[in-house]
Amino acid sequence: MPFIEENDLLDLHKDIEKAQIINERLLDQIKFKNKDLKSLKIQRNVLLGISALFVVGLLAFTSFSAGLSTSKSLKNQNNLLVSIDSLEVIKSRIDNLKEQNEELSLVKEFYLAKEFLEKEKIYSVQIQSFVDNNVTLASEALTNTLFVKTNPFYAYSLGTFETLDEAQNFRKELVSMGFKDAFVASYQDGKRIQIEDPY
Repeated sequence: MPFIEENDLLDLHKDIEKAQIINERLLDQIKFKNKDLKSLKIQRNVLLGISALFVVGLLAFTSFSAGLSTSKSLKNQNNLLVSIDSLEVIKSRIDNLKEQNEELSLVKEFYLAKEFLEKEKIYSVQIQSFVDNNVTLASEALTNTLFVKTNPFYAYSLGTFETLDEAQNFRKELVSMGFKDAFVASYQDGKRIQIEDPY
């Protein structure tokens, strides 16, 4: 093992302490320089941001003022063309909207009447009943038809009448057409109340 004399060891410790002091001073100087650099960078970024905002504002102002002068001249030139063309287009749109409004009013009246009928007692002529509800005859698109669950079957009825007499007359017509088992039933809220006397 090598031997180090005490004086050499003391000198070595002194050199290490000096180096540590120098390192600490250098680190303090680096920290100070970093602070200076950060403040310079922030100042530069703020200056660049203000300059950019000024340039954007100047461009916006010039384009806006140019647009106003251009739009005034174009507006005067296009007023006649727009007014003639627009009037025809607007008239045709108004006519289309009136037609659509009339159609929607009819649809609304139909659904209101259907809703009213569901709440009132009505009569219908049942022509068939099925075990399951997978029947191609039943469609909500068909008006004046009922497809109601009457345990354990599903009943298919034609016609919706306010009076029993109207339903009985319709039943007679259906019987003459070949629906021999047809009968009149009364319904309310989408449910069958009772089977009525056919005569």
